[in-house]
Amino acid sequence: MATMKSVKTGPQNQIDVIETERPAPGPKDALVRIRACGICGTDTFFLHLGGGPFGPGGSMTSLPLGHEPAGEIVEVGAEVSGLKAGDRVVVNPQGAPSGIIGCGGPLGGLSEYLLIENAEVGRSVAVFPDHVPFDVAALNEPMAVALHCVNRSGAKPSDKVVVFGAGPIGLGATIWLKLRGVEHVVVADVIPERLETALAVGADAVVNSATENVTERLTELHGEAANALGQPRAGTDIYIDAAGAPAVFNAVIDSAKWGAKMVMVAVQKKSDAIDLGGMLRSELTLIASQGYPTEIFEVTPQLIEHQERFARLISHRVPFAEAEQAFALAMTPGAAEKVVVTFDDRD
Repeated sequence: MATMKSVKTGPQNQIDVIETERPAPGPKDALVRIRACGICGTDTFFLHLGGGPFGPGGSMTSLPLGHEPAGEIVEVGAEVSGLKAGDRVVVNPQGAPSGIIGCGGPLGGLSEYLLIENAEVGRSVAVFPDHVPFDVAALNEPMAVALHCVNRSGAKPSDKVVVFGAGPIGLGATIWLKLRGVEHVVVADVIPERLETALAVGADAVVNSATENVTERLTELHGEAANALGQPRAGTDIYIDAAGAPAVFNAVIDSAKWGAKMVMVAVQKKSDAIDLGGMLRSELTLIASQGYPTEIFEVTPQLIEHQERFARLISHRVPFAEAEQAFALAMTPGAAEKVVVTFDDRD
């Protein structure tokens, strides 16, 4: 019996690396040898919980991790078309009929092999060329999240935008905004190294919100405007929250001009610290952005074309044999920007 190793949630804040039977594809399936898989905040969220609430009655249960995989096809079922052994693919984790890969379903991308059920090009996988590194290809899923956020913003070239949070999603949104031709994009964060990365991927300016007054800096950069009461505000048109902290909402409300928009893409925690009256005084439009209804493979061609730019988002590449260290990095605030777990090419 052929076996493989994969990562599941263990006790709270810990992973389990388990050995299981390697899946065999059915006639409509494909088997992918995983070569790289990113670690997402959702993975670490499940680790903090000690599992996911997917058991009977919402009880906690251990679950496979990893929903940002890239790999190569090693076997295809007899009824699969458009795919062959050796093809390099990125995966749509929401395309698995048995449940979302790495987010509650029975399959996880942080495994040596991944079964692609009902494999179909353009729905469950997309093929990418040999010259794109697997670690960069593994950015496909989070960059789809970032693109959906930008699409939800409706940003036009003439808009002035600020992105809060220079993690992978915030930086990805910055890249998409600039590729979209947006005139001026500012990135705000509290970690200087992340702000350096923001400038490297195309941000027009950065704000260290730990040491600078955000409203004053945005007014310097985007000009002065006013809210509905005529009070002075920054001329920023769109605010993107890729940080998920109540302080971001407050900074936006303090800065927002009449008719500004705020796009919420970061995972939010319940908070009573949000000034709803301040939102009213600016007629601030709040837009939520979740997942990627259409964007999962729309991003792939530009990820291929601009691979060197996107590669800057990866701060750590950690071998699968050191998966515990990879998760320790990802779970330590400020220790890493983007951690990608890499697999060697053994059979």
